[in-house]
Amino acid sequence: SLHGITTVVMGNCGVGFAPCKNEDHDRLIRLMEGVEDIPFPVLAQGLPWTWESFPDYLDFLSTRRFDTDVCAQLPHAALRVFVMGDRGANREDATPDDIAAMAKLAKEAVIAGAMGFSTSRTLNHRTSDGQPTPTLTASEAELTGIAMGLAEAGRGVLQFVSDFDDPQKEAAMLRRIVEKTGRPLSVSLAQSDVAPNGWRHLLGAIEAAAADGVPIRAQVAPRPVGVLLGLELTLNPFSAHPTYREIADLPLPERVKRLRDPDFRARLLADAPQTDNPFLKSMVRNFGKIFQLSDPVNYEPGPESTLAAMAEARGVSPEAVALDLMLEREGSGVLYL
Repeated sequence: SLHGITTVVMGNCGVGFAPCKNEDHDRLIRLMEGVEDIPFPVLAQGLPWTWESFPDYLDFLSTRRFDTDVCAQLPHAALRVFVMGDRGANREDATPDDIAAMAKLAKEAVIAGAMGFSTSRTLNHRTSDGQPTPTLTASEAELTGIAMGLAEAGRGVLQFVSDFDDPQKEAAMLRRIVEKTGRPLSVSLAQSDVAPNGWRHLLGAIEAAAADGVPIRAQVAPRPVGVLLGLELTLNPFSAHPTYREIADLPLPERVKRLRDPDFRARLLADAPQTDNPFLKSMVRNFGKIFQLSDPVNYEPGPESTLAAMAEARGVSPEAVALDLMLEREGSGVLYL
């Protein structure tokens, strides 16, 4: 609110805490911890869990005082786990009965005041123990069924985030859902290093839909999204390296000692990430977009300040530069992606 923000919309990306049964509290916390990097103890101790249904959750929010207007979306992950339990968390296909139950709850949620329904179809969204989000592989039938719940209520927006590995196929599915249900849909639009022109294909499909009166809109981030990397933080450029995992659970002073050992250092720098998580596999190692977080902070660093440029100037590998910078101040050095 200090920056002029008047409205906050929660529950994006299919992640949230309602509806939720008592036995699923920790499961949803681990998902939020993995997606938003909020520590488990903070959520476990901070959430009162005085609700189970989504309408109850909205009632709880109404008892709080905020400086902004607060809106909440119905998160697909919570809804799926609430209805399907372990099957939902393990990404099993929803049965017709499962879909009908989720549609009924979605209808109840938007009638109670939910702004809409959100879901995630990206590999970047994982629990803190590395499991993909429960909604990753949800079928078109499941998504359409839930959206029909909103259609029956006559209100609510659909919010999607996806990797769009096949932009045309995914966009066609979104269009079919909107055409069948009549509910407006918002989708996150971002540029990927893996497919830098993929967003153009998606935007073209959205423009074609809009020209035909199909209410699909793209959303872009109002500012760049950054990630802090370091030995004391959740991730660093070596997080997915088997060699680093050997010491990942050690106290920081012991890790620093091992990382400064010439033999261990050489083995780590010769290692490669082993993961199917695209964020760990490539993004946190995109040294052409990673900078040292200096003191004072330079909020507009130039390309000559990237780790890739520093490595070229020093005649060493970007990995070596990253390791050296993180080892500064006894392992408290921070990188900015």
